[in-house]
Amino acid sequence: MKAKPLMIQGTMSNVGKSLLTAGLCRILWQDGYKVAPFKAQNMALNSCITEEGLEMGRAQVVQAAACCIKPRVLMNPILLKPTTDMGSQVIVNGEVYGNMEAGEYFTQKKLHMVIAFEAYEKLAGEYEIILIEGAGSPAEINLRKDDFVNMGLAEKVRTPVLLVGDIDRGGVFAQLYGTLMLLSESERDLIKGLIINKFRGNLDLLQDGLTLFEERSAKPFLGVVPMLDIDIEDEDSLSSRFTHKRQDAVLDIGVVRLPKIANFTDFYGLEATEGLSIRYIDDVRDVQKPDMLIIPGTKNTIADLTWIRERGLEAAILDLASTHTPIFGICGGYQMLGKEVIDGDGVELAGGGSIAGLGLLSMITVFTKEKQRSLVKGTVSIFGSREVYVEGYEIHMGQSQFSCSEEEKALFIQQGNVYGTYLHGFFDTHECRKALIEMLCKNKGIPTLESSFFDVKEYREEQFNRLAAALRRHLDIDFMYKILAEGV
Repeated sequence: MKAKPLMIQGTMSNVGKSLLTAGLCRILWQDGYKVAPFKAQNMALNSCITEEGLEMGRAQVVQAAACCIKPRVLMNPILLKPTTDMGSQVIVNGEVYGNMEAGEYFTQKKLHMVIAFEAYEKLAGEYEIILIEGAGSPAEINLRKDDFVNMGLAEKVRTPVLLVGDIDRGGVFAQLYGTLMLLSESERDLIKGLIINKFRGNLDLLQDGLTLFEERSAKPFLGVVPMLDIDIEDEDSLSSRFTHKRQDAVLDIGVVRLPKIANFTDFYGLEATEGLSIRYIDDVRDVQKPDMLIIPGTKNTIADLTWIRERGLEAAILDLASTHTPIFGICGGYQMLGKEVIDGDGVELAGGGSIAGLGLLSMITVFTKEKQRSLVKGTVSIFGSREVYVEGYEIHMGQSQFSCSEEEKALFIQQGNVYGTYLHGFFDTHECRKALIEMLCKNKGIPTLESSFFDVKEYREEQFNRLAAALRRHLDIDFMYKILAEGV
């Protein structure tokens, strides 16, 4: 039996499609259905590695976790990772297809459309329900030709659509109505329900608007979802995590907010730790005196290292290092800490070249055209602690070499108060997080934070269940099941 589909589309980016899809995935799983997520094409710098060593968007990995299944690239067959304002690295079925400018990519849309549809059909043959997430907005009429992400996909697989608007950004009725009016009649017919997301205030004051809108559009509302205090990893670069600061924190960790920051979900476990403040820094005036500074992963190591220098952040980082502040680099940030980054094959620099690193680790990094992708686990002695268990995944271009050895295979490198790893998810392991916080507390002369002793996987499960419970309260789930049953 082929799966029944249901699609979540939005009036624009960052309306909450990914989170709502994850919540509905958890509800369907709780209700006993075999459900899987699907997004034909994702554009994001937050990605993850499957057990097979293939790369896919982080949002679908999170949604798969909400379904209690393992992530597979079938759930996100096309991933675009922006490298410049006009170009992206294109990942097809988990493998690097190449770097493309936007115009070149659009000439190959028909090929990618076939690949996406094939992936969907395989997935639909294995599950009872497929929850499909759209991308951006279906009203982007300049992109409608050969669309396979929003209405083009909806028409192909004959799925009912729920359209989501973001009231927090204002003009939600205009968002919804304008989107409907820019669709063709056949596309409008696929939209079976509307959702307003991120509501604050008195719902009674919104009711007249809901009634009038339903009369004018002939489209019913499934409900109004309030602004939820749910902690599930974001995929969007507009993430509110970048501006959030915990006021009651006793430990202050600064993270350099690189222009091409990738996998900022690496800090999920740290952000969830009470007593810890994670500050994202993009101005030298905001560096101050953190208890630790982290340079995160990036999709473009060389360009972002240049940006660090142009913003005056290099001197601030070196000053912190000289005063024994722990400096930690992850993936691209780790590469920046070395003496030199060499790009002879032109992986990031047109025509190739090299750039001096920050010089805090005695290594050089040489870019190669082959991307390193693997799940990793093991034990390592870190932060002056006994050996602890760590796990995560590697996903990077380039190999780092120390003067005294071949390519460095260690999970974790330390030279004085400077640390580095290629391992994404490093801080999710509670033993690792505990060792880090014990060191920072010792450096500061304060008692260890007991809040560091929690399991991130259990915490994430709790958040999924809280999200599902909230959606059951605020959405008409029976109506959703009716839409699923009737199809289109």
